[in-house]
Amino acid sequence: MGDSTTTAQPSQDFEKVLVDSSTEVASFDSHHKTPLQHLQHFLHSNPAAVPLIVLILSVIIFGVLLGGKFFSAFTMTLILQQMAIVGIVGAAQTLVILTAGIDLSVGAIMVLSSVVMGQFAFRYGVPPVLSVLCGLGVGALCGYINGTLVARMKLPPFIVTLGMWQIVLASNFLYSANETIRAQAIAADAPILQFFGQNFRIGNAVFTYGVVAMVLLVALLWYALNRTAWGRYVYAVGDDPEAAQLSGVNVKRMLISIYTLSGLICALAGWALIGRIGSVSPTAGQFANIESITAVVIGGISLFGGRGSIMGMLFGALIVGVFSLGLRLMGTDPQWTYLLIGLLIIIAVAIDQWIRKVAA
Repeated sequence: MGDSTTTAQPSQDFEKVLVDSSTEVASFDSHHKTPLQHLQHFLHSNPAAVPLIVLILSVIIFGVLLGGKFFSAFTMTLILQQMAIVGIVGAAQTLVILTAGIDLSVGAIMVLSSVVMGQFAFRYGVPPVLSVLCGLGVGALCGYINGTLVARMKLPPFIVTLGMWQIVLASNFLYSANETIRAQAIAADAPILQFFGQNFRIGNAVFTYGVVAMVLLVALLWYALNRTAWGRYVYAVGDDPEAAQLSGVNVKRMLISIYTLSGLICALAGWALIGRIGSVSPTAGQFANIESITAVVIGGISLFGGRGSIMGMLFGALIVGVFSLGLRLMGTDPQWTYLLIGLLIIIAVAIDQWIRKVAA
């Protein structure tokens, strides 16, 4: 018994030395991180931080340049009204890009869904509520087709959604015969189609139900992405689909569900679009796909998938809104807006690459 005790002692001392040395090494590493490295890791852990900082600085700069009129409650809520459609479509785009995909058909699906709602109500005499449901169903169907082609046939999302964009855009003009349903007719016979354009006041602030829908949608998706197993699967599929599959995630089913939900959200945006412009127009929202990608990229969501926050997308959309309205109030040429937003897109992608390099 005595011999075993003496032989155990050196072993224990050796383990203690290993623990102490590893602790010292860990302590040494942590103490020698530069402030830049700390910043990089912080931004990797909080992807919405950069667009939030840019948004705050943008508001402050335009507030200083334009004075009190920019900080008014009416101006702030006007930005929200103008960006409500982009925010809703951006939410759909966010889900797809988080899976390392892209959806170029979001704008076309939005417009086709709005046209279906209007045509069903006025051409076929379908009750307005059912017409809205039919439009939502068409959007979800388009998304389902995109998801099936990407997940089951292994086609590249860029090619699939580019083709779907052309198909849906052509179908939209052929089906509607390029006719606009006027706002007066909708207000008289199907006012529910204009529901998201109705507004209410809180003091001097003017909100539309389209803004409320955007905020509620972003809040719901934030909860789903950050607090549910489905949300963890979305990030897992975008980060490494093969590893997600080995972990028990049905990647094909997830992709189909994400694209279908994206199409449904685009149809919701189509309903909100009718409220925003008052009429059903087959030519409205032509740049929604580009605007949604812009909001996502400026919002710090990685185009490589698996990283980003839907709150960042919302901040990105608001940044575009602040620049657009701020420069307009300053009386500058509209081209300056495109120039500055283009610079922001390039800077946002560069920052994303920088953060990913550190994380690796």
